[in-house]
Amino acid sequence: MSLGPIMLDIDGQALSPADRALLVEPAVGGVILFTRNFSSPSQIADLVADIRALRSPPLIVAVDHEGGRVQRFREGFSAIPPMRHIGRVCDSDPREGEQLARTAGWMIGAELRSVGIDLCFAPCLDLDWGVSEIIGNRAFHRDPEVVSALAGAFCRGLRGAGMAAVGKHWPGHGAVVPDSHLELPVDRRPYGELLDDIRPYERLIGNRLLTGVMASHIVYQEIDALPAGFSSYWLKHELRERLGFDGAVFSDDLSMKATREYGGMPERARRTLDAGADMVPICNDRPAAQSAVRALSEYSNPSSLVRLARLHGSGGELRETLHTSDEWQAASEALTRLIERPEFELNA
Repeated sequence: MSLGPIMLDIDGQALSPADRALLVEPAVGGVILFTRNFSSPSQIADLVADIRALRSPPLIVAVDHEGGRVQRFREGFSAIPPMRHIGRVCDSDPREGEQLARTAGWMIGAELRSVGIDLCFAPCLDLDWGVSEIIGNRAFHRDPEVVSALAGAFCRGLRGAGMAAVGKHWPGHGAVVPDSHLELPVDRRPYGELLDDIRPYERLIGNRLLTGVMASHIVYQEIDALPAGFSSYWLKHELRERLGFDGAVFSDDLSMKATREYGGMPERARRTLDAGADMVPICNDRPAAQSAVRALSEYSNPSSLVRLARLHGSGGELRETLHTSDEWQAASEALTRLIERPEFELNA
């Protein structure tokens, strides 16, 4: 059975009979995990193994685990600082900043791979324009060249741990105040002023460091009346054709309130896929997810299947082996020092 275009969530810390029945439907291709699904490293490893055993090829198992306030698993996992901390180190010592970014990427990837997770939706490539609370300290920096350098190092760290990188939120979420979880943001800047936001994608795609990209639910009204995730202009013309991206394209969660005016869930999913996405997450609304799964039961896109297959993780040490390695010990010490660094030093 091939991978379908829908990524779903589950409610608990183990698969229910209803979960098992839904996850084997042809339209399903992945599962995204949240804090509610986690109690311990051993429990999450068992849950991931159960999910992977449902099908062949296995479903893609993903999580948002960027560090800072977006880190779904805490107990038994290393604390990862917000990426802004790394950006501030880079201001005074670019070499140290890039090394810390690579270390953070490697630590995230290595610990997630040790419990079987394929994919972390990171790095965040949004610029820190100082207006978006939902992005805030998730962004590395305001300068697109600094973001490109640090995110590139982060991607290399992920890759070293056996995990693909998924940049977000295409083409840039940092310059709008509203949170797309709650309402539809509108970015009124002309195209020329968006080029800084696009530059990190251009750099990382050119260096073949991104295997996936997640599109935002933002309307860039001077360019297209549709949000980026529903826009063939943004997904096909800009991302695929102009930047030459040949990896997997995700929409952001189609259950976000920003998407509600674009039809019921089956219509939203189909419109997003038609615009050029390969996979659509649908979370926290099981009835809507079921309706989309039924509507897309016969959907097939051979090119998407190839792109999605590249997202499966590779390698990964057993947790006990990882934690006794010199690389993990050095990474843990470096990230702990960064977290404990006084705020005035980071702001210097």
